[in-house]
Amino acid sequence: MEGFNFKLQKLLDIREDKEEESKRYFKKAQMEKDEAEARLKTLRDNYNKYRFTSSGVSLAEQKMKHIYLNALNSSIMEAASELQKKIKALEARREELKQKQIERKTVEILKDKQLQCFIKEQALVEQKSNDEFALYGFIRANERR
Repeated sequence: MEGFNFKLQKLLDIREDKEEESKRYFKKAQMEKDEAEARLKTLRDNYNKYRFTSSGVSLAEQKMKHIYLNALNSSIMEAASELQKKIKALEARREELKQKQIERKTVEILKDKQLQCFIKEQALVEQKSNDEFALYGFIRANERR
C-alpha cells in the first residue's frame, strides 16, 4: 500500500529468513531420519532372508552364516539406536521450526494491524475531503439561489 511504512519490516525480514533456515534444517533432519529408516529396513530384510538354515549345508557354511547373522543383528541394534537419535533430532527441529513460525507470525500480525489502522486513517481522510467538497458544493448551490 502506497504511503504505508512498517517500522519493524527489517525485524520481519530477519524472522522470515530464520524461519526459512529452520525449514531447511528440518528437511535435512527428515531426510536423515528417512535414510536411517531405510537402512534399518534393509538390515532387517537381510536378517529375515538369511536366518533360516537350509539342509545339506556344510558346518563351515553354517558357522559363516551364524557369524553373518550376528553381525547383522548388531548392525540392526546400532541402526535402531541411530534411528532413535534421528527421531529426537527431528522433533527438536520441528519444535524449533514451530517457534520460528510463531515469532514471524507475531510480527506479521503487528504489521497487519498497523496496515488496517493505516487504511482506516486513509479512509477517514478521504471521507473528510469528500464531506468538505460536498459542503462547498452545497454552499455554492445555495449562493446561486
